Formats: sequence, structure tokens, C-alpha cells
Amino acid sequence: MVSSFLLPLSFLLLFLLPLAAAAATDSAVAAATDSAAAQFNFLSLLKKSFKGPSMARWDFNRFNDLDSRANYSYCNLPGLGCDSAGDVVLIDLSSWFLAGDFPAGVCSALPALRALRLGYNEIRNGFPGDLTDCSFLEELNLTHARITGGVPDLSPLRSSLLALDLSNNYFTGEFPVAALANLSLLEYVNFNENPGFEVWKLPEAIAGFTNLKVLILSTTSMRGKIPPWIGNMTSLTDLELSGNFLVGNIPATLGRLQKLQLLELYYNKLTGEIPHELGNLTSLIDIDMSDNHLVGSIPASLCGIPGLQVLQVYTNNLTGEIPQVLGNSSALTILSIYGNKLTGELPVDLGRYSNLIVLEVSENLLSGPLPRYVCAQRQLLYILVVRNNFSGELPASYGECNSLLRFRVNDNNLSGRVPESLFGLPHASIIDLGFNSFEGIIAKSIGNSKNLTALFLPNNKISGVLPPEIGLATSLVKIDLSNNLLSGPIPAELGHLTLLNQLSLQGNKFDSSIPESLSSLKSLNVLNLSNNHLTGKIPDSLCELLPNSLDFSNNQLSGPIPFPLIKQGLIDGVAGNPLLCLPFHVNLTDPVFTLCPRRNFRRRLNNMWIVGVSAILAIFVVLLLVKRWLGKKSVLMKQDAFSSSSSFSYDITSFHKLSFEQHEIVESLIEKNIIGHGGSGTVYKIELSNGEWVAVKKLWSRKTKDPVTAKEEQQGSLDRELRTEVETLGSIRHKNIVKLYCCFSGVDSKLLVYEYMPNGNLWDALHQGKSLLEWNTRHKIALGIAQGIAYLHHDLLFPIVHRDIKSSNILLDADFEPKVADFGIAKVLQAGGNRETSTTVIAGTYGYLAPEYAYSFKATTKCDVYSFGVVLMELVTGKKPVEAEFGENRDIIHWVSSKMSTKECIDEVLDKQLAWNPLKEEMIQFLRIAIRCTYSNPSLRPTMNEVIQLLTEAHPCKPDANGPPFKLVEPRHRKG
Repeated sequence: MVSSFLLPLSFLLLFLLPLAAAAATDSAVAAATDSAAAQFNFLSLLKKSFKGPSMARWDFNRFNDLDSRANYSYCNLPGLGCDSAGDVVLIDLSSWFLAGDFPAGVCSALPALRALRLGYNEIRNGFPGDLTDCSFLEELNLTHARITGGVPDLSPLRSSLLALDLSNNYFTGEFPVAALANLSLLEYVNFNENPGFEVWKLPEAIAGFTNLKVLILSTTSMRGKIPPWIGNMTSLTDLELSGNFLVGNIPATLGRLQKLQLLELYYNKLTGEIPHELGNLTSLIDIDMSDNHLVGSIPASLCGIPGLQVLQVYTNNLTGEIPQVLGNSSALTILSIYGNKLTGELPVDLGRYSNLIVLEVSENLLSGPLPRYVCAQRQLLYILVVRNNFSGELPASYGECNSLLRFRVNDNNLSGRVPESLFGLPHASIIDLGFNSFEGIIAKSIGNSKNLTALFLPNNKISGVLPPEIGLATSLVKIDLSNNLLSGPIPAELGHLTLLNQLSLQGNKFDSSIPESLSSLKSLNVLNLSNNHLTGKIPDSLCELLPNSLDFSNNQLSGPIPFPLIKQGLIDGVAGNPLLCLPFHVNLTDPVFTLCPRRNFRRRLNNMWIVGVSAILAIFVVLLLVKRWLGKKSVLMKQDAFSSSSSFSYDITSFHKLSFEQHEIVESLIEKNIIGHGGSGTVYKIELSNGEWVAVKKLWSRKTKDPVTAKEEQQGSLDRELRTEVETLGSIRHKNIVKLYCCFSGVDSKLLVYEYMPNGNLWDALHQGKSLLEWNTRHKIALGIAQGIAYLHHDLLFPIVHRDIKSSNILLDADFEPKVADFGIAKVLQAGGNRETSTTVIAGTYGYLAPEYAYSFKATTKCDVYSFGVVLMELVTGKKPVEAEFGENRDIIHWVSSKMSTKECIDEVLDKQLAWNPLKEEMIQFLRIAIRCTYSNPSLRPTMNEVIQLLTEAHPCKPDANGPPFKLVEPRHRKG
């Protein structure tokens, strides 16, 4: 009976099962289709929300069939990844240069999303709030996304999130302490460079993060002490807490972090001693505790870590000796411990067994000999041992260290002969042996130092002659050989050093005349030949340079004192030359010079009579001609009278020897000579009667401006800019700063007369197709701009901040030598040498402005460094500071930084107009320097003197005959 019942039931099941399976299949297909449609719709919305050329990679034209999930091939789009079921699990749009709002609904549309990477884009309207609803999200990377506002509570991601990177944004408000404490699965946390957070402390709850490997909280306004319980986070491999307000001691419990490879605590206010327990960090590769208030000694246990490559503890109050065990290291590459009170000797075997790149121990109390093996591996780039008590001779091996870029041993007690080969180091940019007791000669090999920009040997016992071969070191910018025993002639070959802006040869025994060739040094700012045995006359041509500091005193010079020296009040610079005389009577109290012999005076007097009579006759003839002209053209009498009076109604202030008359300028201010108009006036290009050209800027005056717009504050601003321009340019002279010849001040207008730059400005050359600048020319332009700005910042009694460095303010002469121009808003920093000054308005140009200037109103030298970095990026990329392809509200800095972060994209930033393949490495080095110049934190930017050195050193590194190739390595912060 049961079987008779089951039999029809089994037949019924056999009939219904296929129907049920079909229904289930249909349901699954429908669900899959709905899910695919939802994902497709969100991706379409994402494409519409984010603007940028890279978004064109998402071509949806072929995704039209909504009937079958199999036709949804969006998983093949770049930047997307799907699982085996076809669900989107990865969105990676890093460095796509996009800008826009991240659309809502990502978690509901993409429920399987596990990784979201949007770094190096611009996400507007704050943090995408609904990301916290993504239940399976394991990785969230929003680095360099320019996000503003606060960070939401991320606690809902506690069960999934493994990696969180919110570094380099503009977050404000409270640091998400609670969220950080709840995300217990995290393995990677990076909040680096978010200084806008309110001050906060580390929550102890994160001590339980047993999986956390990377914790980067640098520059996040963290305060308080480093909590000892961090030592319980034993999975850490990278701990970075630098750039905060941390105080107190470094906890000894950090020594428990056996897996730690990188420890960065620099730029805080930490005190106490370095715990010897740090020597237990056997996996440590890099440690930096610089710029704190640490005391005590450097633990030997720390120096004995076998894999330690980088040890930086500069600018603290450390004492004691450097552990000798450091000399046994086979891993050490960077030792930077300057600015402490360390004593004793450097380890004898330092560098003998490791590829040492940087030795920087300046400004300590170290003594004894310099270690002979520091360049044993032929990798050393920097020897910086300035201001210590080192003694003994320089090891001969230093002269064979061809990889060296900077060699500075000045201000020690070193002695003996300088190895002659040291002067011929092929890559060195600085050789500084000053203030020691060195003997010997300057070797002829100096001519091989093609990259040398600074040669400093003051206050030694160097003897012999200055070899003519020095004229072959054509990159030299500064030479100081003062207070030595050099003798013989001053070589005429010095005139070949066209970049030279300082020549200090005082306090030697030079006994020749002053070479006429020095007059070709157009960049010269300092010329000191005092306290020698020089004879002969002072060349008149040399006086045309009139450097800021000129001193020929205490020699045996003879003949008349050149008139320019008298006119410019530089008579003190020739004191102590009893055979010099005055060509005419001048009231002087000190020094006292006699009149030149009467014979010369009478000859000059006769010449003056001849000139005077000739002038009177000429004037008489001119008056007759004018009278005849007025008789024939009486209608033009009033106009001529006005023109004549206005032509000679200007007060003139000259700053250089003038080769033109006033009327030549005024009479040429006609329409056909106009070459441009600016916000403050008109610019004219004028040919002088001698065939030379000048540029004249005619400033608008209150009378010539429209009465409606000529408001008093506008006029006041123009007057201030004119006064600033005149006072600034009139007092400085540098090859790379535009020359202001003179200023005409009249009732109805003011005229500034400059040297004319035939190749226009850099902006037009790069962006308007005016000329194709090859890389070698761009290299020269970059270095020239840097030298001009460095002169303003470092070589004047009071530093000058230009405040408007941009490519349109860089003029190019006939040889494409750059000149910094337009000093209308410059600031002179006079408050005790202070490097900043406050202003009431933002001055400068969008795209070049340093970010801190926008909110602090403080003009600093680092603001100019930032602007120079932008110009440097223009030179390498050929791009403008702001381009449409960067995305709305985005600039060249973000574009270059994001491209450089991806190796595959580096070639995309180099100017396509250039044949750059052979020079690619050098151009990339320039971009890295530009990125350093544009760091958001001003303290991390280099000075302009450092920029010059970096540019000089940024050449393609070629294999050396005595060793393997080397590459440039920059410590995070370095003096020298």
C-alpha cells in the first residue's frame, strides 16, 4: 500500500524537479543580471563624476547588452579587478589625475569590493562618507587626494580593513583616535603629512594590534610622550612618528620590536638618552632621531646592529665618543651625526667594509686623524667634517675618491701637504679646506675639475703660484684663497671663469699687475685683491663692473684712481697704495691721496678747454638751426617747446655707467617702439645711437591714468612697487639678475631703463612656441636662475625675498642666459637677519605660490624656493603650472609628483619636444630636486645654495675608471 502511494509521488517529483531547477536558474540569472547592472551603473556614474583625460580608458560603448551577464566585460577595464563570479573587488585609479566627487552608493553597488585605491587624484567635498558601509573592504588608499575636512568614524570597517593610507591630505578637526583604536585587524596605517589635525595622543588600545606592521603618523600634530606600550606591538617593521610635538624620553621598550626595520623619530622635542636597548633591534636598517634634545652618548649596541645602513642623529646634544664598532659595519651607507658635542676619534676602519655614501660629522668636538678607508669602496659622495678638532694630514686616498661630490674639511687643525690629485676630482662641486694649516701648492690638475663651483682654501699656508689651468674649471662660481702664501702673477686665465661671482685673493704675495681680463667677469660681486704686492695701474675696464665689494687696498698700485671708484664712494677700497693719486681735487679726510702730477693735470685742463669751447660752438650752431626752424615752422612751436621741456624735466638716478644721453630715451618713447603693456605701464624697445638696445618701462602716473580708476591706493601701490624695484635692483649686481641702468623721475611719468633681453621671457620660450630650448640650454637656464635667487638669499647683508618667481619674470639674453626680473613686490629681510617678514596681502602668482604663504602672509626665502621648484618643473616637462589635462584646480606639482611615484609613468612627464633619451637620468634628477623644492613643509625644502649644489651634481652617473657606477643619495636633511 505504501509502495503504491510512493510510486505516483515519485513520478510527480520527477516532473516537478526540472521545473524547480529551471525556476532557480532563472532567479539566479535575474539576480546576476541585476547585480551586473548595478555595478555597471555605478561605474558609469563614477566615470561621469570624475573628470580627467585618463577616464577615457573606460569605454562603455561596447557594454550595451543587459540581457546576459556574460556580456558584461567591464572586468577587463583598466583599473578594475573582478573575482571568479564577475563581481568587482578592486578599483585602482591611482595617479589617473582625476578630479571630482566620489559618488555615493559604492558599497551597495559593489558589495564584494575589497580594495579601493584613489591616490594622487583630487576628491572633492571631503571624505567619501559611505565607504564605511563596505563590509569586505580590506584596503583603502586615498594618499595625495587633496581631501579636506574631517575623517569619519571608520569603526564599521573593523571586521575587514587591513590597510589604510590617508597620507598627504588636508584633513582638519579631530584625529580619528577612536576609529584607529577599533580597527584591530590593521596591518598598515599611514596618516603622514596631515598637519591640520588638532593635537592628539596615541590611544593605548592600538597596543593590541598584533598584526600591525607599518605605523606612519608623521606630521599629524601628535603630542605627549611616546608610550612604553608601543613595545608590545611586536609585528611592527616600520614606525614613523617624526615631525610632531612628542616630548620626554624614548622608551626602552622599543627594544622589544625585533622585526623593526625603520624607526623615524626626527623633528620632535624628545629628551633624555638613547636607550641602549635599541641595540636589540637586530632587523633595523634605518634609524633617524635627528633634531631633538637628546643627550648622552650613542649606544655601542645600536652601532653594532649588523644590518644598519642609515644612522642619523644630527642636531641634538649628544656627547661621548662614536663607538668604534661602527667601523666594522659591512652595511653602513649614511652616517649623519652633525650638530652635537661628540668627542674622540672617528672609527679607524669606518667605510672599510661598507659602501659608505655619506659621512657627515660637522659641528662636533671630534679630534684625531681622519679615517683613511672612508672611500675604500669608491661610493662616497660626501665628506663633511666641518668645525671639529681633527688633526694630522689628509689621507692620500682622498685624492683618489673620484665619486666625491662635496669635500669639506674646513675649520679644523689639519696640516701637511694637500694631495695634488684632490684638486682634480672630476665630479666634486665643493672643495673646502679653509681655516687649517695645510701646505703645498694648488696643483695643475685643478683644470680637470669641470663640475667644481666653489674652491675655498682661506687661512692656510698654501704657497707657489696660482696655476693658469684654473681657467679650465669653468663651472667655478666662488674662489677664496685668502690669507695664504701664494705668489707670482694673478693668472689672466681667471677671466675665462664667466660664472665667477666671488674672487678673494687677499692676504697673499701676488706681485703682478691686475689682469685686464678680470673685466670680463660680468657676474663678479666680490673682488678682493688687498694686502698683496700688486703693481701698476687699476684697469679702467675693471671699474665698470663695480662689484658690491671691491678692495684693492694695501698694495703698490700706482697712477690715477679711476673716476668710477671716486664717483661711487669706493675710495676706501684703494687705501694703502701710496703711489695712487687723484686726477682732480676731491675733499677727502680719510684716506688722503695727493693730486696726480701737474703735467697730467695741465693736459687734462687743456683737454677740458678744448671740449668746452667745442661745446659752446656746437650749442651756438644748434641755436641758429633752431631759430631758423622756428621761423619756418611756427605752427609747431608750442609742441616743440613742450617736447623740449619734457625731455629734460626728469631727475635721473644712475646705477651703472651710462652709454646714452637722456634725450635718446625720452625721444624714443613712440608707438612703433612699444613691445608690451603691463598692469603698471608700457614697455619700449629702444635702439641707442651706439647701436646697443635698452628696454624702458614707462610707469603709469596718476595724471595719465583714467581718473575713474586712478584711485589713491592704486597709485600708492605703484609708487611702492617702483620704489622697491629701484631700491632693490639699484643696489645689487649679479650676472643672473636683470641690470637696471637708471631711473628717470618726472612730473608726469617715471622711466626705468633696463638692459634689453632679445630672447624675451622664459614663459614665452617654453609655452608660446617662441623658440625650442634644447636640454643643455634649459640646464643652463635652471642653474642661472638658481644662482640669481641664491645671491638674493645668501650673498647680501640683508636677504631679499623676490616673492614673484615665475617663468614670465625670467628674461633671456642673446645667449639664453637667464636674468631674474621684476622686483616690484620684493621684500628685504632686515630684522636681525630674520628669514621671514609679514605682509598684509598675498603677493605672487597663482600656480607658483607656496601653500604656507596663502595663510600665514609670511614671505620667506623658502617661498622663493617653492616658486623656483615650479619653474624647474616647467623647464623639464614643458608644461604650464596649471594645465587642463591636470584636472580642475590641479597643478603641475601634483601631476609631476604622482607621475614620478609610478615608474611606468616617469617618461610621460618629460617634454616630448626634446630628444631626451640620452639625458633622461639628468632630467629625472632635476624633477626630484623640483619635488624637494615644492614640499608642503617649508623646513624640508632645501636652501637655494643647496639647490645649486644639487643641480650641479645632477648629472648622469657614469662608471668611474677606479670603481663601479654610483648614484645620488640624498639624506632627509643635510647641511653643507
